[in-house]
Amino acid sequence: MENDVKALLGRIDAEFARSQEKVRKLREEKVDEYQGRKDRMALFEKACETLKSVWTPRLEALHKAFGERVKVSPLADAGRRQATFSFTSNLARITLNFTATTDLDVRNLVLEYSLEILPMLMSYSGKSRLEQPFDKLDEKAVAAWIDDRLVDFVKTYLAVHDNEFYLKAHMVEDPIAHVRFPEFAAVTTLERGGKTLYFIANQTREEFEAKERRSAG
Repeated sequence: MENDVKALLGRIDAEFARSQEKVRKLREEKVDEYQGRKDRMALFEKACETLKSVWTPRLEALHKAFGERVKVSPLADAGRRQATFSFTSNLARITLNFTATTDLDVRNLVLEYSLEILPMLMSYSGKSRLEQPFDKLDEKAVAAWIDDRLVDFVKTYLAVHDNEFYLKAHMVEDPIAHVRFPEFAAVTTLERGGKTLYFIANQTREEFEAKERRSAG
Protein backbone atom coordinates (compact mmCIF):
# COMPACT_ATOMS: atom_id res chain seq x y z
CA MET A 1 0.00 0.00 0.00
CA GLU A 2 2.78 2.38 0.96
CA ASN A 3 4.50 1.67 -2.33
CA ASP A 4 1.32 2.49 -4.19
CA VAL A 5 1.09 5.87 -2.46
CA LYS A 6 4.71 6.60 -3.27
CA ALA A 7 4.06 5.72 -6.90
CA LEU A 8 1.05 8.04 -6.92
CA LEU A 9 3.07 10.87 -5.40
CA GLY A 10 5.76 10.25 -7.97
CA ARG A 11 3.24 10.58 -10.78
CA ILE A 12 1.81 13.76 -9.21
CA ASP A 13 5.30 15.22 -8.82
CA ALA A 14 5.99 14.37 -12.46
CA GLU A 15 2.89 16.27 -13.57
CA PHE A 16 3.96 19.32 -11.59
CA ALA A 17 7.43 19.04 -13.08
CA ARG A 18 6.01 18.81 -16.60
CA SER A 19 3.82 21.86 -15.90
CA GLN A 20 6.78 23.83 -14.60
CA GLU A 21 8.80 22.82 -17.65
CA LYS A 22 6.01 24.02 -19.96
CA VAL A 23 5.91 27.35 -18.13
CA ARG A 24 9.69 27.65 -18.40
CA LYS A 25 9.64 26.94 -22.12
CA LEU A 26 6.74 29.34 -22.63
CA ARG A 27 8.65 32.03 -20.76
CA GLU A 28 11.72 31.44 -22.89
CA GLU A 29 9.62 31.56 -26.06
CA LYS A 30 8.07 34.87 -25.01
CA VAL A 31 11.48 36.33 -24.19
CA ASP A 32 12.82 35.15 -27.55
CA GLU A 33 9.72 36.51 -29.27
CA TYR A 34 10.14 39.87 -27.56
CA GLN A 35 13.84 40.03 -28.43
CA GLY A 36 13.14 38.99 -32.01
CA ARG A 37 10.47 41.66 -32.38
CA LYS A 38 12.81 44.21 -30.84
CA ASP A 39 15.56 43.24 -33.31
CA ARG A 40 13.12 43.45 -36.23
CA MET A 41 11.94 46.89 -35.06
CA ALA A 42 15.58 47.98 -35.21
CA LEU A 43 15.61 46.79 -38.83
CA PHE A 44 12.42 48.78 -39.44
CA GLU A 45 14.00 51.93 -38.00
CA LYS A 46 17.00 51.38 -40.26
CA ALA A 47 14.68 50.94 -43.24
CA CYS A 48 12.94 54.22 -42.34
CA GLU A 49 16.25 56.04 -42.45
CA THR A 50 16.80 54.62 -45.92
CA LEU A 51 13.31 55.72 -46.93
CA LYS A 52 13.94 59.27 -45.81
CA SER A 53 17.00 59.45 -48.05
CA VAL A 54 14.94 58.08 -50.95
CA TRP A 55 11.76 60.15 -50.82
CA THR A 56 13.16 63.46 -49.51
CA PRO A 57 15.05 64.47 -52.70
CA ARG A 58 12.14 63.26 -54.83
CA LEU A 59 9.59 65.39 -53.00
CA GLU A 60 11.98 68.32 -53.14
CA ALA A 61 12.19 67.86 -56.92
CA LEU A 62 8.39 67.66 -57.16
CA HIS A 63 8.10 70.78 -54.99
CA LYS A 64 10.46 72.67 -57.30
CA ALA A 65 8.71 71.48 -60.46
CA PHE A 66 5.29 72.56 -59.21
CA GLY A 67 6.52 75.85 -57.84
CA GLU A 68 8.06 76.77 -61.18
CA ARG A 69 5.55 75.35 -63.66
CA VAL A 70 2.18 75.33 -61.95
CA LYS A 71 2.64 78.53 -59.98
CA VAL A 72 1.49 77.13 -56.65
CA SER A 73 3.17 77.05 -53.25
CA PRO A 74 3.10 73.41 -52.15
CA LEU A 75 4.01 72.17 -48.69
CA ALA A 76 6.44 69.26 -48.56
CA ASP A 77 7.29 67.37 -45.39
CA ALA A 78 9.51 64.28 -45.60
CA GLY A 79 10.14 62.46 -42.33
CA ARG A 80 11.29 58.96 -41.49
CA ARG A 81 7.87 57.30 -41.48
CA GLN A 82 5.75 59.68 -43.52
CA ALA A 83 6.15 62.09 -46.42
CA THR A 84 3.45 64.57 -47.44
CA PHE A 85 3.01 66.89 -50.40
CA SER A 86 0.00 69.21 -50.41
CA PHE A 87 -1.25 72.41 -52.01
CA THR A 88 -4.38 74.21 -53.14
CA SER A 89 -4.71 74.95 -56.84
CA ASN A 90 -7.43 76.98 -58.52
CA LEU A 91 -9.45 73.77 -58.86
CA ALA A 92 -8.84 71.61 -55.83
CA ARG A 93 -7.15 70.85 -52.56
CA ILE A 94 -4.58 68.16 -53.26
CA THR A 95 -2.71 65.99 -50.77
CA LEU A 96 -0.50 62.99 -51.42
CA ASN A 97 1.00 60.89 -48.65
CA PHE A 98 3.61 58.17 -48.36
CA THR A 99 3.63 56.21 -45.10
CA ALA A 100 5.91 53.48 -43.78
CA THR A 101 4.61 50.83 -41.37
CA THR A 102 5.17 47.13 -40.73
CA ASP A 103 3.06 44.01 -41.02
CA LEU A 104 1.64 42.44 -37.83
CA ASP A 105 4.70 40.23 -37.28
CA VAL A 106 7.11 43.13 -37.88
CA ARG A 107 8.87 41.21 -40.62
CA ASN A 108 8.02 43.29 -43.68
CA LEU A 109 8.23 46.97 -44.54
CA VAL A 110 4.84 48.18 -45.77
CA LEU A 111 4.77 51.32 -47.92
CA GLU A 112 1.45 52.94 -48.70
CA TYR A 113 0.64 55.79 -51.07
CA SER A 114 -2.57 57.80 -50.95
CA LEU A 115 -3.78 60.70 -53.06
CA GLU A 116 -6.75 62.90 -52.13
CA ILE A 117 -8.22 65.51 -54.45
CA LEU A 118 -11.15 67.59 -53.19
CA PRO A 119 -13.50 68.09 -54.83
CA MET A 120 -13.09 64.89 -56.82
CA LEU A 121 -13.59 65.99 -60.42
CA MET A 122 -12.73 62.66 -62.02
CA SER A 123 -11.89 59.09 -61.12
CA TYR A 124 -8.22 58.39 -60.38
CA SER A 125 -6.00 55.83 -58.70
CA GLY A 126 -5.57 57.13 -55.17
CA LYS A 127 -4.08 54.09 -53.40
CA SER A 128 -1.03 51.88 -53.83
CA ARG A 129 0.97 49.54 -51.59
CA LEU A 130 4.42 47.96 -51.63
CA GLU A 131 5.63 45.30 -49.18
CA GLN A 132 9.20 44.03 -48.79
CA PRO A 133 10.98 41.93 -46.13
CA PHE A 134 13.45 43.85 -43.96
CA ASP A 135 16.27 41.42 -44.66
CA LYS A 136 15.82 41.73 -48.43
CA LEU A 137 14.97 45.41 -48.79
CA ASP A 138 15.53 46.51 -52.37
CA GLU A 139 16.27 50.24 -52.28
CA LYS A 140 16.18 50.53 -56.07
CA ALA A 141 12.77 48.86 -56.25
CA VAL A 142 11.46 51.18 -53.52
CA ALA A 143 12.80 54.24 -55.36
CA ALA A 144 11.26 53.06 -58.64
CA TRP A 145 7.90 52.50 -56.92
CA ILE A 146 7.97 56.02 -55.44
CA ASP A 147 8.96 57.48 -58.82
CA ASP A 148 6.05 55.71 -60.50
CA ARG A 149 3.62 57.03 -57.89
CA LEU A 150 4.87 60.60 -58.36
CA VAL A 151 4.59 60.38 -62.14
CA ASP A 152 1.06 58.95 -61.77
CA PHE A 153 0.25 61.88 -59.50
CA VAL A 154 1.52 64.40 -62.05
CA LYS A 155 -0.56 62.71 -64.78
CA THR A 156 -3.64 62.86 -62.55
CA TYR A 157 -3.02 66.50 -61.67
CA LEU A 158 -2.68 67.45 -65.34
CA ALA A 159 -5.77 65.45 -66.29
CA VAL A 160 -7.83 67.20 -63.60
CA HIS A 161 -6.69 70.63 -64.69
CA ASP A 162 -7.07 69.87 -68.39
CA ASN A 163 -10.75 69.40 -67.63
CA GLU A 164 -10.99 73.08 -66.72
CA PHE A 165 -10.89 74.05 -70.38
CA TYR A 166 -13.95 71.89 -71.08
CA LEU A 167 -15.80 72.85 -67.91
CA LYS A 168 -14.93 76.55 -67.92
CA ALA A 169 -18.47 77.76 -68.59
CA HIS A 170 -19.70 75.78 -65.58
CA MET A 171 -16.90 76.57 -63.13
CA VAL A 172 -17.67 78.19 -59.76
CA GLU A 173 -15.50 79.18 -56.81
CA ASP A 174 -15.83 78.36 -53.12
CA PRO A 175 -15.67 81.76 -51.33
CA ILE A 176 -13.85 80.23 -48.34
CA ALA A 177 -11.54 77.61 -49.85
CA HIS A 178 -10.93 79.77 -52.95
CA VAL A 179 -10.81 76.77 -55.25
CA ARG A 180 -12.66 76.54 -58.53
CA PHE A 181 -14.67 73.48 -59.47
CA PRO A 182 -17.58 72.42 -61.70
CA GLU A 183 -20.95 73.66 -60.50
CA PHE A 184 -22.31 70.10 -60.35
CA ALA A 185 -19.60 69.12 -57.83
CA ALA A 186 -20.82 71.57 -55.16
CA VAL A 187 -21.79 69.87 -51.90
CA THR A 188 -24.04 72.72 -50.82
CA THR A 189 -25.09 76.26 -51.81
CA LEU A 190 -26.38 79.49 -50.29
CA GLU A 191 -28.38 82.33 -51.80
CA ARG A 192 -27.06 85.80 -51.01
CA GLY A 193 -28.27 89.01 -52.63
CA GLY A 194 -29.78 87.20 -55.58
CA LYS A 195 -26.55 85.31 -56.17
CA THR A 196 -25.82 81.62 -55.58
CA LEU A 197 -22.71 80.75 -53.62
CA TYR A 198 -21.22 77.29 -54.12
CA PHE A 199 -19.24 75.30 -51.54
CA ILE A 200 -17.02 72.24 -51.95
CA ALA A 201 -17.84 71.01 -48.42
CA ASN A 202 -20.26 71.62 -45.58
CA GLN A 203 -17.32 72.86 -43.50
CA THR A 204 -16.61 75.77 -45.84
CA ARG A 205 -20.28 76.75 -45.83
CA GLU A 206 -20.23 76.68 -42.01
CA GLU A 207 -17.10 78.85 -41.99
CA PHE A 208 -18.81 81.29 -44.35
CA GLU A 209 -21.92 81.53 -42.16
CA ALA A 210 -19.79 81.94 -39.02
CA LYS A 211 -17.93 84.78 -40.72
CA GLU A 212 -21.27 86.40 -41.60
CA ARG A 213 -22.41 86.19 -37.97
CA ARG A 214 -19.19 87.76 -36.73
CA SER A 215 -19.56 90.59 -39.25
CA ALA A 216 -23.19 91.17 -38.24
CA GLY A 217 -22.28 91.21 -34.57
